[in-house]
Amino acid sequence: MATSAPAAPARSAAPADAGGPELLRSAFRRHAAGVAVVTAPGGAAHGGPVGFTASSLTSVSADPPLLSFGIGTGSSSWPAVSAATHVGVHLLGEQQHELAATFARSGADRFAAPTRWRTGPEGVPLLEGVLVWLVCRIVGRVPAGDHRIVVAEVVGGDPAARAGRPLLYHHGRFNALRD
Repeated sequence: MATSAPAAPARSAAPADAGGPELLRSAFRRHAAGVAVVTAPGGAAHGGPVGFTASSLTSVSADPPLLSFGIGTGSSSWPAVSAATHVGVHLLGEQQHELAATFARSGADRFAAPTRWRTGPEGVPLLEGVLVWLVCRIVGRVPAGDHRIVVAEVVGGDPAARAGRPLLYHHGRFNALRD
């Protein structure tokens, strides 16, 4: 009596380039993330204040209160952030598409009108009208490829946090939650 070999498990067809930067970009286009703007004093060596839009903000620890965000070492904000002792972290509301776009735009004067801001504790630029802002003391900068993961301790915040829904980044665009 002849027996047949068990059938090989079905295999899904893998693209020729199953990994790499494009796979990561493609996967994370499908991942909705909250939108924040990180700001830092520029100081004499770096000119005026700097800031950038970040969707990599993460709560790390409650005790001590730590958060993290990623920043590219080739970004125009990196030299100031690499030297800063404190940064501002601003959570954006669903109506703040333009503010997010301004801080995401390369070469833009991010602190020019119509951006409303003031100098806060530790010289950190604080944006007005955001859902909430935090002042954070940088406690670490961890190399991660062409980026640094910045870990910072929350040392102050907005005493009048506003109610509202968050701005999200999904599929390469700023979006609002839908009911």
